[in-house]
Amino acid sequence: MGSVKFDPEKHHRRSIRLKGYDYAQSGAYFVTIVAQDRTCFFGDVADGEVRLNSAGCMVQTAWADLSIHYPGAECDAFVVMPNHIHGIIVLVGAGPRACPDDRPPATGQPRGVAPTDDPAMGLGQPPVGAGPCACPGVPTLSLPDVMHRFKTITTKQYAEGVKRSGWPVFRDRLWQRNYYEHVVRNEESLNRIRRYIVENPEHWAFDRENPEAVACEPEDARRD
Repeated sequence: MGSVKFDPEKHHRRSIRLKGYDYAQSGAYFVTIVAQDRTCFFGDVADGEVRLNSAGCMVQTAWADLSIHYPGAECDAFVVMPNHIHGIIVLVGAGPRACPDDRPPATGQPRGVAPTDDPAMGLGQPPVGAGPCACPGVPTLSLPDVMHRFKTITTKQYAEGVKRSGWPVFRDRLWQRNYYEHVVRNEESLNRIRRYIVENPEHWAFDRENPEAVACEPEDARRD
């Protein structure tokens, strides 16, 4: 664990968000979120297994709880790595995101934190074939909604850990502004990505997010 050096030129990630694609429609999405400066806040890897610290366990729990706050979202394969997460979110098109009274407020985040700059946050359109919104005036769940909540709640809880338990301090924000996303197009691709996620700890020595990698995985290793 510890701080790692971030080279913005070497580690630049191109977004593969599809132009004009409705990210609120039913489907599965493979996402990767990386810690700011690629600092290993969440644990380490030994003998091909992730050993999460308290912060890593917090992140793992926050992901698992997403489906509680957003009934229209289901969590599939997921892994917390030392400085990033990989996961599959399935938007089932079953209805809206949580009602306002059931959602934690979007304000009151730790100073300097900008969980996401995605202008589409909270503006998801109804999925094809989806029923009417159970909460009048509340937009349908979208992928940016889910990512925003995950970044917000984990940042808030990590900031509490810094104050109460002496967790390492993050610079400006816990997570990088953007995230990597990929539309899972078919079952074959879904299974391939699931395998990539589950086996990710075994390949930490070659992971593009590992600044001490002996060799980096191919640029398209995560795609179908």
